Amino acid sequence: MKPQPRFTLAATTLDAPDAHELAQFYQGLLGWPIRKEEPGWVEIAPPDGSPGLSFQTEPLFTRPRWPSTQSEQQMMMHLDIEVNDLSSAVEQALALGATATDFQPQAGVRVLYDPAGHPFCLFVRTQPL
Repeated sequence: MKPQPRFTLAATTLDAPDAHELAQFYQGLLGWPIRKEEPGWVEIAPPDGSPGLSFQTEPLFTRPRWPSTQSEQQMMMHLDIEVNDLSSAVEQALALGATATDFQPQAGVRVLYDPAGHPFCLFVRTQPL
């Protein structure tokens, strides 16, 4: 019997008009160092070696629309980022270049757009893992 191959998530990749600009935003937000950088590509990751985020320049990138509509590019995914203080985390994200969404779907979670327009959520965990 052939052994099953091992699968390990290495990173989540976000397309953007400028990979370096978007990586700089998330580097400031998460405090992760750059793991790899080349033209049109940047990887950041936590120092412990766990999976990080990658950014790829995509010249034809279209900003997603959230909440979704039929006629515009729909959101394909979003990042959920746990924080310990929601109001100060939102303040820092805005200072780094994020923008708040008009629609906030629930208390205790704040949805923002990164500089390329990807929605992401900031939240404080209220229940233990």
